Amino acid sequence: MKRIAEEDLLYICNHTKDLWAPLSNKKILLTGATGFFGKWLLESFNYINQKLSLNTEIYALSRNPDSFLKDYPFYAEMPDVHFLQGDIIDCNYPDEGFNYIIHAATDADAKLNSENPLLMMDTITTGTRRILDFARTQPVESFLLTSSGAVYGRQPAEVTHVSEEESYPVDINNPASAYAEGKRIAELYCSTYHHQFNLPVKIARCFAFVGPYLPLDKHFAIGNFILNGLQQQDIMIKGDGTPYRSYQYAADLAVWLWTILLKGKNNVPYNVGSNESVSIKETAEAVARQFEGIQVQVLGKPSGLPVQRYVPNISRAAELGLNENFSLADAIEKTIQFCQ
Repeated sequence: MKRIAEEDLLYICNHTKDLWAPLSNKKILLTGATGFFGKWLLESFNYINQKLSLNTEIYALSRNPDSFLKDYPFYAEMPDVHFLQGDIIDCNYPDEGFNYIIHAATDADAKLNSENPLLMMDTITTGTRRILDFARTQPVESFLLTSSGAVYGRQPAEVTHVSEEESYPVDINNPASAYAEGKRIAELYCSTYHHQFNLPVKIARCFAFVGPYLPLDKHFAIGNFILNGLQQQDIMIKGDGTPYRSYQYAADLAVWLWTILLKGKNNVPYNVGSNESVSIKETAEAVARQFEGIQVQVLGKPSGLPVQRYVPNISRAAELGLNENFSLADAIEKTIQFCQ
């Protein structure tokens, strides 16, 4: 069973080590613990906790921890990681005196958003409200919500990098907006609990990522392209290849999330992602260069519509000393190495 490379864990430790002293002998609650974000947070926490001798514990919420631990047995060998069984919508959280809470639950699954938008909205909104209510009963020093760049609505073609002060319309009469609207409401809940109950909430608006544990068979284009390459298949782009995205390597993602939790300003959203804008076609070509004989074919014709963008402005994150240290090519190569 492959795990995150020690060089990546050491990188995360080295870029956050000055922040961890307040967590010594404390307890952390993590929701969404078995997802892409969750695995990176759990493994980097375990590594740093041991490396810095923090004597900190993390409690990881999962709907089915037994099944997860069967697939990833090495997590059961981490003495500082404790799994909790429950669903974010109706979980009864244990009163352990949590000092830090990271709310990373919500499956950013386009299929779920399409097939069951009500469940998508309930998972985000009800789950967020319930954990905020629970946080009020705990000695919480910092509460982090992993939100999404989807809260901005459709980024105009002329806006190359969207900043935290901007906002654009979301079609509230379209059930496909369930994820974006759910995340907006989740942020509003956090803001309200901060103002009404002085809860120290932090908000990370996350964009697109690549790295070990990224699902290759979901709606993430770069994951699909990597899967094509691993299966020695040509990459077929169904559209015209013009939408622009950016991809942050997961080790940087972990650094940024830990930093925002421990250093970010209360009730201030931070964009999390890369500002290196690349088209879908360019992304596919970057993946194809890692495989011998793989070709990229663009099947769609130019639409004539304004180009679609989903790329963050990360100047506010830079105020926390955050930056990127992995190129897209390096991130793709490291992901492929993990998957092989």
